[in-house]
Amino acid sequence: MTYFQKIFRYAGPFKLYIGLNIFFNIFYALFSAISFVAMIPMLNVLFGQTPEVEKQPVYHGISSLKSYVIDSMNYSVSLAVEQDPLQALILSIGLILILFFLKNLFNYLALFFITFLRNGILRDLRNDIFKKIIELPVAFYSEKKKGDTIARITADVLEIQHSFLSILEVLIREPLTIVFTLIMMFSINTNLSLFVLLFIPFSGLIISRIGKSLKQNSDKVQKEQGNFLSIVEETLGGLPIVKAFFAEERFYKKFSTSTQRFFRFNNSLINRQNLASPMSEFLGIGVIGGLLWYGGKMVLIDQTLLGTTFLSFMLLAYNILTPAKAISKATYTIKKGDAAAERVLELLETENRIKETSTPQQIETFSERINFEKVHFSYDNTPLLQDFNLSVKKGEMVALVGESGSGKTTLANLINRFYDVDKGEVSIDGINLKSLSKENLRQLVGIVTQEAILFNDTVASNLCLGKPDATEEEMIQAAKIANAHDFIKALPKGYQTNIGDRGGKLSGGQKQRLSIARAILKNPAILVLDEATSALDSASEKLVQEALEKLMRDRTSLIIAHRLSTIQKADKIILMDKGQIIEQGNHKSLMEQDGAYKALVNLQRL
Repeated sequence: MTYFQKIFRYAGPFKLYIGLNIFFNIFYALFSAISFVAMIPMLNVLFGQTPEVEKQPVYHGISSLKSYVIDSMNYSVSLAVEQDPLQALILSIGLILILFFLKNLFNYLALFFITFLRNGILRDLRNDIFKKIIELPVAFYSEKKKGDTIARITADVLEIQHSFLSILEVLIREPLTIVFTLIMMFSINTNLSLFVLLFIPFSGLIISRIGKSLKQNSDKVQKEQGNFLSIVEETLGGLPIVKAFFAEERFYKKFSTSTQRFFRFNNSLINRQNLASPMSEFLGIGVIGGLLWYGGKMVLIDQTLLGTTFLSFMLLAYNILTPAKAISKATYTIKKGDAAAERVLELLETENRIKETSTPQQIETFSERINFEKVHFSYDNTPLLQDFNLSVKKGEMVALVGESGSGKTTLANLINRFYDVDKGEVSIDGINLKSLSKENLRQLVGIVTQEAILFNDTVASNLCLGKPDATEEEMIQAAKIANAHDFIKALPKGYQTNIGDRGGKLSGGQKQRLSIARAILKNPAILVLDEATSALDSASEKLVQEALEKLMRDRTSLIIAHRLSTIQKADKIILMDKGQIIEQGNHKSLMEQDGAYKALVNLQRL
């Protein structure tokens, strides 16, 4: 029940709905019990067994309440029977109809208010999961499958809805129904009531034993669901490559193998869950059979109980068996939901290793330099930077070159604080990045990546990502600087054109110029360009390179590049190898050194 309690903490803001639900459930349970007791007068009229009461009963206090109520009812019915038996029957039926109407009215009202509670919990839970997803560092998603994360906010939350939240009404309504029904049953016959009372814990014990493995099986189902969602996400993301390499069959086999495992796990889970209903029903029939034997003996042999009263008692017993069955089924449901809740809570309770201090510092304007001082950084126990030192002055254009895996992109990630260093520090104007607020840091730094990351929205919405309050004039100005205005203007709806999933309606060069325009509009003090032109053709590269030069003007820039021809104007070129600087200087001085940089330039000229 630990996971259920943690999920139920989300019910806090909905205390009013909980109170109203309990209030109406009390009346539902009360009228549910009374409605069956009210059948006794009707049955007595039908079978001519209404006890005769000669005079109107007198109330003598709480101790005689039971006899007063019964005698008053019998007196009224017997009086009506004497005058007109058919009218007495109609009155009894009318009373039953009124009681059942009130019972169902209160049931509807209880369900009406619990709907707001259930859907409110689901809304807040999904919001918190998504908030957590975007708060967690980039490193988290390097280790986890995206499909598994998607499964947690979709399939796992739905499972919580069908398991934990679907039993909220059961937790209040069914126990109250059992309590009120037992009170009525004990008022009719104590021995028969004790017989029924023994059934509830006995049934619960058996159901609990059957449901022990449900959580384990459910966990397998949820994980496998995350697995095949990951396959779908990866396949859609790389569909051109899948088709180009004629690998459809391979990916289909991978997906179908996962769904076959899901099929097997889910069958095992549902078949165990399906045991709850027939098992509890069989146990209930066993109790009914015992009641028929024991109560029938009291009616036929001992003659200590009226047959009509016994029939009403049987209806009350049925009124207990139905909620008891629902409660036993709920124990199955909770065990099944435990696995989904565990996966959701695991995500919600994941610690964000990129922490912000309680009193973060602010930098209004970048004025001096960026420093990397004795920086050590490893990923998965693989050292990427070792005792790394670098200083970038304000207004400098610094290019990072070197083979793949030399640590260039790692530096860009550290400046954006997507990761934290293991040792040493990265600082801006002498302030450690760990001491800055994340919001302040991200305002200072702009990034243009190799793959233009755009969203399924309008051009305007993508441009204004870093400056939501930008005017149309500012957007147009930024687009012109990025050589993007002409192609945007030619789109069907101009700046209000939807560019599709990941900007799929645009060419590679257009997407990159749009991402540059976005960075220009944000107007960051520090700019990081991570191989922003490496994936483009020559014509697109020329346009993008012109846009980048305009963007970098009077701005501190850190450029990661493979094509050395694009960074010859840099103030400082850093040649890296295995996380360390092996050469640095401007293009001219490095060529004069006749070292590794010159060899790399000559290699690219071939």
